[in-house]
Amino acid sequence: MKRFSSLSPDVRQYLLVTGNYWAFTLTDGALRMLVVLHFHQLGYSPLQVAMLFLFYEVFGVVTNLVGGWLGARIGLNATMNTGLALQVIALAMLLVPGPYLTVTWVMGAQALSGIAKDLNKMSAKSFIKLLVPRDAQGSLYRWVALLTGSKNALKGVGFFLGGLMLASWGFRGAVFAMAAVLAMVWLFSMSVLKKDIGRSSAKPKFSQLFSKSEAVNRLSAARLFLFAARDVWFVVALPVYLSATMGWDHWAVGAFLACWIIGYGFVQSLAPRFTSGPSGRVPDGHTAFWWASALALATAAIALALSFNFGVPLSLLAGLLLFGVLFAINSALHSYLIVSYASEEGVSLDVGFYYMANAMGRLFGTVLSGWVFQVSGLAACLWISATLIAVSATITLVLPRQPVAGE
Repeated sequence: MKRFSSLSPDVRQYLLVTGNYWAFTLTDGALRMLVVLHFHQLGYSPLQVAMLFLFYEVFGVVTNLVGGWLGARIGLNATMNTGLALQVIALAMLLVPGPYLTVTWVMGAQALSGIAKDLNKMSAKSFIKLLVPRDAQGSLYRWVALLTGSKNALKGVGFFLGGLMLASWGFRGAVFAMAAVLAMVWLFSMSVLKKDIGRSSAKPKFSQLFSKSEAVNRLSAARLFLFAARDVWFVVALPVYLSATMGWDHWAVGAFLACWIIGYGFVQSLAPRFTSGPSGRVPDGHTAFWWASALALATAAIALALSFNFGVPLSLLAGLLLFGVLFAINSALHSYLIVSYASEEGVSLDVGFYYMANAMGRLFGTVLSGWVFQVSGLAACLWISATLIAVSATITLVLPRQPVAGE
């Protein structure tokens, strides 16, 4: 604690925000894996499993839009702590006896969890904009990459924990443990997180929810298609394929996806090294186009291998590794660009609008993942993914060639 107290106030706040984000992410990743595997085990079809997450994604869209406005009015500490509290409530809802754990009830719990996740994420990303000097774009990129990368690495750990806890403690035991730990994190955050940070001096009107920045709007559209492309095959189709078609045990599915996301997060944290080069030049829209194009080609190659049954297990696993590296860099680039483009006065409004588009992409991809996989299989999901990434790459062509720092 002495070493923590000796740090600068901004660094202490960054560590506190990151710690909150980490704790939340562990439960979010574990809960997703628990729900997918538990309800698939109960005999739910891939489309039915996907529909369990429908409200999670729908309310994520609304929360990002309204949450950015709330953050500007009441402060980011309030929105972050509200997110933690709602996740505890969502987990508690899943502790009811088995007969009451209906589809409608689970969808309601997932709706709360979706609200909680996006309040937490919007708050964390907006915090960084306010803690880094405006003229330090290189530092901003590194801080955003570190936060985003570490979050995704821990989400991978959450996937592993979800599969492991389901096998060891059962569904209710795993959910109870997560709820208890997160409740303690919430109580700690309530007492130490700086008050009023991110609150706009001029209270924004509800009509200001939609961004008026062309750069933010275009980047948001690119983000929508990018994340729809990921989730159209990753959320439901891939775990069910590994379990049902390749015969993997639940713990093995959880462990593999955990390792994938941990590696994905690690690459995200190193993204500035891949995209900035020796000169340290910060990336722009042109950089985003080339990395998105590489991702589209890699995804099409995986789809081609599966369509022609070319060494399917090896092609799928090797393709997943390549997809993970390229997607991680694309995601980190977008995460930096939105924080750079966002206006400092009411930063959460721009960040919230951007993550609203992100949530819409996840919603679109999640529903497609269950339906397309059930009707046409994993290869079709991958072809759709490659097409969506190509659309995202095309949109990045109209992004500014140089970063727009808080226009």
